[in-house]
Amino acid sequence: MFRTRLLAGAAIALVSLPALAQEAMDDAELRDLALSYFEPIPMNPPELNNNIVSRERVDLGAMLYFDPRMSASGLFSCQSCHNVGMAGHDGLETSIGHGWQKGPRNAPTSFNAVFNIAQFWDGRAPDLAEQAKGPVQAGVEMNNTPDNVVATLNSMPAYVEAFETAFPGEEDPVSFDNFARAIESFEATLITPNAPFDQFLMGSDGAMSDQEKRGLLAFIDNGCAACHQGVNIGGQDYYPFGLIERPGADVLPEGDLGRFAVTETAGDDYVFRAGPLRNIALTAPYFHSGAVWSLEEAVAIMGSSQLGIELDDAEVDDITAFLESLTGEQPQVVHPTLPNRTADTPLPNEM
Repeated sequence: MFRTRLLAGAAIALVSLPALAQEAMDDAELRDLALSYFEPIPMNPPELNNNIVSRERVDLGAMLYFDPRMSASGLFSCQSCHNVGMAGHDGLETSIGHGWQKGPRNAPTSFNAVFNIAQFWDGRAPDLAEQAKGPVQAGVEMNNTPDNVVATLNSMPAYVEAFETAFPGEEDPVSFDNFARAIESFEATLITPNAPFDQFLMGSDGAMSDQEKRGLLAFIDNGCAACHQGVNIGGQDYYPFGLIERPGADVLPEGDLGRFAVTETAGDDYVFRAGPLRNIALTAPYFHSGAVWSLEEAVAIMGSSQLGIELDDAEVDDITAFLESLTGEQPQVVHPTLPNRTADTPLPNEM
């Protein structure tokens, strides 16, 4: 059997799946096919560009990730929208920020984000360090300024000492750039290895159920893997949402043009980074709009909108089962003890 899908204006290479014509692939054949698209999550964080994952930077980054005083109001932290106890997201359609404003897009998970080609739905930040600077300064999120963040950090001797330890030898270690690098180092540790799917890729036939294996094969055969592949099962490239059939405005808001706002290229209207699917069963609601709460419904929408096919109920159930096998071991994060404010610490602004 041969299947091909037209995605992002380019034909995906034909994949030959002769075993499907008569009977299901055996585990070894399915594993080999899967390894041509996917990689297991490593047990340790990857190397970072222009940064390191040291114990000192990770510990400092954890403090900054959890500290609401990095926001102008003293109420919002990275943890507010990327809750490490909830698979790295907040469980809301769109997050609540400064002045109780609602953000324009669903908050992506911080788990495994280090494996994405870029950050945010439109890819406007090339790495996690650059991403960490965005919400702090966004008026709808933390509404702060780099100068006020640095002043807040410098007002607390424990933070100054932690920066000096994490960035030894630097003339001025307490900087907004180092603030972002420390958060990046911490977030690089928020990985979820050893999912049943990873165990299967690494040779354990019994790690996945028969239904999950059928779903994996259907995921590949129907063309889902053309956009959702690699170690994070997505997050590696950009595609139009509604390539074949544009969803309704409740799922794809007309005012959000996606990557066009970054590139100002007409062809990037409604183009978004393919969502990484690791731990997807834990991170409802779905899509950049956060409008869909059912994983089964999200699978069906992707079939019609991106692939131009109507998946039957059995295929939807099988693919959903496969997606559930992408839930890995959740990082165990201890809430850090934060430095106490001093008389010099800037006061929180009114909301």
